[in-house]
This record gives sequence, C-alpha cells and structure tokens, in this order.
Amino acid sequence: MDKYGETIDFLPTENRDTEAALRFLKKAIRRNGIPETSTIDGSDANAAAIKRYNEEHGTHIAIRQVKYLNNIVEQAHSSVKRITRPMLGFKACEAAQGTLAGVELMHMIKKRQMRVKAGDEGLTAAEQFYSLTA
Repeated sequence: MDKYGETIDFLPTENRDTEAALRFLKKAIRRNGIPETSTIDGSDANAAAIKRYNEEHGTHIAIRQVKYLNNIVEQAHSSVKRITRPMLGFKACEAAQGTLAGVELMHMIKKRQMRVKAGDEGLTAAEQFYSLTA
C-alpha cells in the first residue's frame, strides 16, 4: 500500500523468504515504478530483498522499518483475516492464492483503483467484478 492507502500490489506466497519478497518487489516496481522509500515490517526477508534489488539495479530505495508507519498495511490485512479465520485457514497454497487474489481485487474495485472500461463508469463494485468474468 502507498501512503494514501491505495493498494500497490499483492502477491500471496507459500513462504515468506527473500526470494518471495524480491519477486513481489520486482512485480510492484514493474507496475508502479521505483519508490524513493519503502516502509516495511520487521521482516528480515523484506529488507534483504530491497538491499539485493538496490545492488542488482543500482537503485537507492531507502528502507524504513518503523512499526507504527506500517499500521496502514496491517489494517488492510484485518479484513482478509476476518474472512479467513472462520475457514480455519487454507489446506493448499493454490486455494489461498485464488481466494486472496479475489479479496484484494474486490478491495481495489471498491477503492476505485481499477481502470473501468468505457461504458462501465456507473457500475457498482459487484457489477464491475462480475463484468471481469464475462
């Protein structure tokens, strides 16, 4: 998420390691450009991924590991946790990825972050979601 609460990108992975964090970082940069600063949680994998990206590409993304600045991201996860908690989690990574991708897509539609096709401007979030499957 950016500092305005807009979803930049998401990538559910089976493991939370440096390789997964680097994959996410590259995907987010490809779609949104290189950030000046990245605020992350205490995960060493995230910090290692940013440092590695900086070394490989000659960039200077600053890392901020401040617990309270990361709260906006954690708040975004609360709605996902509310949905998945009654399910007692997922048995397969593929099921988690599909479900979480759908949840995040709906959040992006609700926040008006999705590009709408011509003629679909007046549709509700649910109608926009259904139009994606048509």
